[in-house]
Amino acid sequence: MTERLVEPIVRVALTPVEAAAALGVSRDFFDEHVKAELRLIRRGRLVLVPVRELERWAEASAERVLE
Repeated sequence: MTERLVEPIVRVALTPVEAAAALGVSRDFFDEHVKAELRLIRRGRLVLVPVRELERWAEASAERVLE
């Protein structure tokens, strides 16, 4: 029997806890300062944050530092 290599699954959405970790902030900070600015996926009790939405938010929130 030959072993098949399984490629890692690329996530397109994260839980709020994972999204907060991906941004490097606490869940409380995420809920208070970030979540309201994101489009979320809601299905019943499940809430997911699209990775592209996190990337969009980070890009829009970044400031240029002028020297």
